[in-house]
Amino acid sequence: MQIEKLRGRELDQLFEAILTLRNLEECYLFFDDLCTVNEIQSLAQRLEVARMLKEGKTYHKIESGTGASTATISRVKRCLNYGNDAYQLVLDRLKEKENLKEQQ
Repeated sequence: MQIEKLRGRELDQLFEAILTLRNLEECYLFFDDLCTVNEIQSLAQRLEVARMLKEGKTYHKIESGTGASTATISRVKRCLNYGNDAYQLVLDRLKEKENLKEQQ
């Protein structure tokens, strides 16, 4: 499993730090300090690409809708098909949260 190559004290600290964030505003503040605008946008773009792929959108629609390259779309698709199912986990949780908001 490729994730094992990533593990380490510094990454544990980063992920633990992210888990301490309490709301969207704290996330904006932390990631603004942590990353460049382009890095943040790339991460957000990949998540949107994953969402669109799960909805069955074509590469062309995803490319024109997100500005993502076909290489990025292919990489995300590979993760969706052969990865750790983390995109699916997060997308499902976001959908649940959205559904709860709509019910209120």
